[in-house]
Amino acid sequence: MALSRSEQMSRIRGRDTSPERLLRSALWRAGLRFRLHARTPHGRPDVVFPKLKVAVFIDGCFWHGCPEHYVRPRTRDEFWSSKLQENVRRDRRQTLLLEEEGWRVCRFWEHQVFESLQVLVEYVRHALRDEAWSALSSWRVVQVTPLAGEGDMEERWMEDLRNADAKHSTVVRRSTKKWKRP
Repeated sequence: MALSRSEQMSRIRGRDTSPERLLRSALWRAGLRFRLHARTPHGRPDVVFPKLKVAVFIDGCFWHGCPEHYVRPRTRDEFWSSKLQENVRRDRRQTLLLEEEGWRVCRFWEHQVFESLQVLVEYVRHALRDEAWSALSSWRVVQVTPLAGEGDMEERWMEDLRNADAKHSTVVRRSTKKWKRP
């Protein structure tokens, strides 16, 4: 028997996800010691290096608006649009407030953990040790508008997480194709 959408969504975990566990394991093997979900002045990142003020977040592609893998649900459009925008606002607020207080914030997409694990470990190592470190831009889907006409086209509106004034949109075919874990 198939699960209802509500039952499926209730099974999604917010911490100790497989991308989180994989990244933590790789960081530990690289000799980087951290705390899990430690309290910071603005939230509880997935991985925290408190003394060096580095916070690492692993963001789910669906919940946080990944430009490559976000899939707009076809039902309850108003609810899901609101939820996406709320998550992006929270991500932006946490990131900017932490950075204002001297924290270095690393935000990774769940698919990056599976596709580029060693690159992410080196990026974190760089954030911990290099004075010249700078954060990467982090684009987020904030709204998706289905387009009338042939095909299943949609316009995706995006904002940079660190700069709400940086915006752009793109027209793409709606896809429900998930990225594949290697």
